[in-house]
Amino acid sequence: MGTETKSNSYTGQISTSGGNPKVMKDSLSLVRQTVNQQSQSQSQSNQNQVQNQLNSNTNSNSYRNESETKTEHENENEQNTRDIRAKQEDKSRKEAIVPFVPIFVEEADVLQGAKELLKVIRPTWDLSHVEFKSFTDGITNKLVGCFHKENSKLRGDENNGSYLPIKTQGLSPVQSEDPVIIEKDEFTDEPPVQYSDNVVLVRIYGNKTDLLIDRKAETQNFLLLHTYGLAPSLYATFKNGLVYEYVPGTTLNTDSVLCPEIWPLVARRMAEMHRKVRKHGESATAKPLPMIWKKTQSFLDLVPERFSDAEKHKRVKDTFLPIGRLREEFNTLYKYLEALDSPIVFSHNDLLLGNVVYTQSLKTVNFIDYEYADYNFQAFDIGNHFAEMCGVDEVDYSRYPKREFQLQWLRVYLEEYLQRSHIQNEEVELLYVQVNQFALASHIFWTVWSLLQAEHSTIDFDYVEYAFLRYNEYLARKVEFLSLTAAKNNK
Repeated sequence: MGTETKSNSYTGQISTSGGNPKVMKDSLSLVRQTVNQQSQSQSQSNQNQVQNQLNSNTNSNSYRNESETKTEHENENEQNTRDIRAKQEDKSRKEAIVPFVPIFVEEADVLQGAKELLKVIRPTWDLSHVEFKSFTDGITNKLVGCFHKENSKLRGDENNGSYLPIKTQGLSPVQSEDPVIIEKDEFTDEPPVQYSDNVVLVRIYGNKTDLLIDRKAETQNFLLLHTYGLAPSLYATFKNGLVYEYVPGTTLNTDSVLCPEIWPLVARRMAEMHRKVRKHGESATAKPLPMIWKKTQSFLDLVPERFSDAEKHKRVKDTFLPIGRLREEFNTLYKYLEALDSPIVFSHNDLLLGNVVYTQSLKTVNFIDYEYADYNFQAFDIGNHFAEMCGVDEVDYSRYPKREFQLQWLRVYLEEYLQRSHIQNEEVELLYVQVNQFALASHIFWTVWSLLQAEHSTIDFDYVEYAFLRYNEYLARKVEFLSLTAAKNNK
């Protein structure tokens, strides 16, 4: 679910162990200088080699007319192109070290904590010229935007509720004892967005969310997606959060997600992620364990049989306890869904409306917050997004997208994912069935997640009520969705 804050003001209590900021800055600068020197001489030659090879196979990645079909020779050329790109990218990657600031920000002291972070990562900023803004609609973490007002004109209407990105000034703290390191690609298809140096986003993790999320894996996902042009830059981590770029634009709502100028951008962006992203060093032929299985099982293991709050326990016990009943329900559903053979792709897995940012001036969308990003069934990522179109704070499942809209959305998605212009109706129908059936798994997943949050979160949100909303929708749609079959010979 979303990660923006529902609170608006805080004061800080900061741990400053770990040394002087100037010493930390110089230490990391030396590391970065060494890394850059090692890769600089090789980068340009590798780039030229890749470009030459790709130019010779340009047609292999282009869209095809409806009358065209792929020959065996063309398929071979496409595979060769992918192999060439992969080999050259492996040679051209360099290590990017994420700096660590040894600060813990208390949930009740977010504002002062953000100031202490800025002293380290933006030492040239005059804090008296910084405006802090808390963001709304999140039910997991707290989010604070830090706007340097010396160039506040950069904050246009597009930034009144969401993101505006920045570039690092090169002044960074020392790496942690256990730094997160990821190989950075030199060859990505997406050009960088023009960012402002005057905004920083600080995200503070919610209480006990480490039970739900592998924070090191989240950071690696952030960096991985950035190398593909699918995520902003990550500037630093601290003991209980992240500091990163702001994405310009506004987050979607239940109306804008249906706008004809926006939803195709979302469909293509998701398809682009599914088509391109691979974790570094993993074989293209390997079949990873889907996120929905391993995460749901780990969540089920953590749901208490007795909630610490007596009132919450009374509300959940008849429907959800013992938790073994919900586990059995999920396991039975999973066996059915696994047999659908939906492709396993690198997925966002939490594409609620607050995690999609639309930049009107650029006619683009970007996805944010990668806590649950991992390999998963293609149809789950889409079905989860469709379910999230119904809202979070004010959920209305009558907003679940109708069949006609879904078929249009899925056709646009498949054009990007399959890289061809002519999509057979049978292909769209098959994906339609898979997506709606995997939406059932989405409902169970977030039901279990809500039960865990109900036990541990300190954010003012009725997680028990949300668990009932998701599970009741699962029960209401189960027979309808599982009875769907793909239409045949639908030309």
